[in-house]
Amino acid sequence: MKLAVVGGGSTYTPELIDGFARLRDELPLSEIALIDPDTERLALVGGVSARMLARAGHPARITTTTDLRKGVAGAGAVLLQLRIGGQAARHVDETLPLACGCVGQETTGAGGLAKALRTVPVVMDIAETIAAHAPGAWIVDFTNPVGIVTRTLLDAGHRAIGLCNVAIGFQRRFAANLGVEPGRISLGHVGLNHLTWERSVHLDGEDVLPELIAKHGERIAADLRLPVDLIRRLGVVPSYYLRYFYDHDAVVEEQRTKPSRAEDVKAVEDELLALYADPATDTKPKVLEKRGGAFYSEAAVALVASLTGDRGDVQVVNVRNGDTLPFLPRDAVIEVPAKITAAGAVPEPVAPVEPLYAGLIAHVAAYEELAVDAALRGGADRVATALLAHPLIGQTSVSDDLTDRLIAANRAYLPWAPA
Repeated sequence: MKLAVVGGGSTYTPELIDGFARLRDELPLSEIALIDPDTERLALVGGVSARMLARAGHPARITTTTDLRKGVAGAGAVLLQLRIGGQAARHVDETLPLACGCVGQETTGAGGLAKALRTVPVVMDIAETIAAHAPGAWIVDFTNPVGIVTRTLLDAGHRAIGLCNVAIGFQRRFAANLGVEPGRISLGHVGLNHLTWERSVHLDGEDVLPELIAKHGERIAADLRLPVDLIRRLGVVPSYYLRYFYDHDAVVEEQRTKPSRAEDVKAVEDELLALYADPATDTKPKVLEKRGGAFYSEAAVALVASLTGDRGDVQVVNVRNGDTLPFLPRDAVIEVPAKITAAGAVPEPVAPVEPLYAGLIAHVAAYEELAVDAALRGGADRVATALLAHPLIGQTSVSDDLTDRLIAANRAYLPWAPA
């Protein structure tokens, strides 16, 4: 099968290639097409990717192209991993909101909306090209904000599923804590993308979450940078992103005194690109772990293998709500365990969600609906409305101020914005 990667010049890509090489029996591939408008990056990443496959003895060939139509033609699956505006735009997303007393993050709050405004129109154009030149292909979206992007794709009728590495990261860490193989662990993962809680952790069918918190709560809390007392009181494990809600003001003060994540990542990317340029580099560099996206390759391989091989296993993905969470609209996109077949993803039943979590999920889901509208139709009023709806903003003076700042900072990416 041919697999295409849009955004193939990303420094993430060798993480994917490493997974494809290690898991070749799970997902047999004949061609991996890397597509990117940045020819310099594409050459470096394409070169190291080819060397990695050769070293592993993988029979697939790496192709590189700036031509989206050529790259996706005939693909059975297309992975989207875009960053419109690069790390420079991310830096703005992570710093601009701080001036208004709001958290600066590329997927949560005002920064997440700015990224959606830049990203959604581009993804929609890409999806139309995929539909025309690879009509049977599944679109697997790893592009943030995943929930908003996936909903937009599904609303337009595309064969799309959203993917995040948060759930697989928890599975691997919990398995390590328990000293067992990851495949024996399944999660009671519920919420929206980057707004989730692990309400159960099953080991061979038995819920061991209370044991995990009792024995490993300090380590789990340290990883999440949340108080262990909170985790013990809740009896669940929130995702790292809940820190932006549960400890918002402290995070804002911390962000005001530290370099942005974009600045850190830019330094890592420069180091990675130098390594990729070295003809001797033919394995995934250790420094890639600093880039983020841990276990992304395993999650991507598992999802594509199930979609194309009709395996019927259960994986955590971003999918239509339907009747799964009755307090949300049916067309909302949620992140839960789902059965994956050639027909797509069907959410598994979810136990009633406690009010503490359901209220926040519903609040952010309403914001996401408004964010989709703003990203597709543009306009300062729609941007301001979406910001006002976000629980981390929610004040007219702040949302209006942020609207002016976001539009000014992203004008180059917003055709509807006044000059």
